Amino acid sequence: MPTIVALVKHVPDTWSAKTLEADNTLDRVSVDSVIDEINEYAMEQALKLRDDNPGAGLRVVALTMGPTGADEALRKALAMGADDAVHVLDEALAGSDVLGTTWALTNALNTIEDVQIIVAGNSSSDGAMGALPGILAEYRQVPALTNVRSVTLDGQTLTAVRETAEGRHELAAQLPAIVSVTDKADKPRFPNFKGLMAAKKHEITVVDLAAIGVSPEQVGLAHSATAVTAATERPARAGGDVIRGEDAATKVADFLAAEKFL
Repeated sequence: MPTIVALVKHVPDTWSAKTLEADNTLDRVSVDSVIDEINEYAMEQALKLRDDNPGAGLRVVALTMGPTGADEALRKALAMGADDAVHVLDEALAGSDVLGTTWALTNALNTIEDVQIIVAGNSSSDGAMGALPGILAEYRQVPALTNVRSVTLDGQTLTAVRETAEGRHELAAQLPAIVSVTDKADKPRFPNFKGLMAAKKHEITVVDLAAIGVSPEQVGLAHSATAVTAATERPARAGGDVIRGEDAATKVADFLAAEKFL
C-alpha cells in the first residue's frame, strides 16, 4: 500500500523557558513537552493528500525519533487521523545532531512499506535549523519541495506552492518525494473524541537502532559532526528610539536605508 509518512517531534513547549544542560544540549526534562506545532501542519497536509485521493489507496504513518515519552506526539498524530505510528527509541540516539537524526530517520523509513511521500515541517521549534528535509532528500536521492504552504497530488506528480516575499512559486516533482510545509499551510484539524480514544489504544511500532540497521557509532552526542561549544542568553530588549519633529519622515527613511530595508 502506498504510504505517506509524516515526521513528528516531541519538543519542549514553545512557551516554556529554554535552558541548556552542562553539555550544551537543550534541557528536555524539567519542562513540559508537546508535539511540535509545525508538525501538526505537516500532519494536516499528509491527511489531506490521503483524503483528497481516495482512489490511490494511501495510508498515513507518523514517525518520530526520541526518548520514552515522545510517543505522546505520535498519539496526537493518531488522534488527528494517522493510520499507524512508528517510534525510533534507543538510548544511543541521545544528543544526535541533525545529520545523525536524519540518518536514523532515513533508515527507519526503509522499514516502512512503499514510502512515496514524506511530509515534514520546515523547521522544528527546538533546534530551528530547518536543514532536515534537505538532508533527508540527499540521503534518499529524491526531490524535495520545501517551505511550501500547500501541496496536491495528481497521479504520480506532487504540485506545491511556495510563498515568499518575492511572490508565489509553483513546484512539482515525481514520486517518491519529500515535502516540508510552513505554518501558512491549512490549519491542523482538531481530533474528535473517537479519534482520541482510538489513539490511546493504538499499538505503536517501536524500533531500536539494531532494527533499522544503524550503528551506535553513527549517532549520539559523542559522534555528532556538529556541536554547540558555547551559548549566551539573549540580552533583554532595549527601548526603541522615538522620532518626532518636522524632519521625522526623513530620519525614518534614512534609518531604513541604512539598515537596507529600502
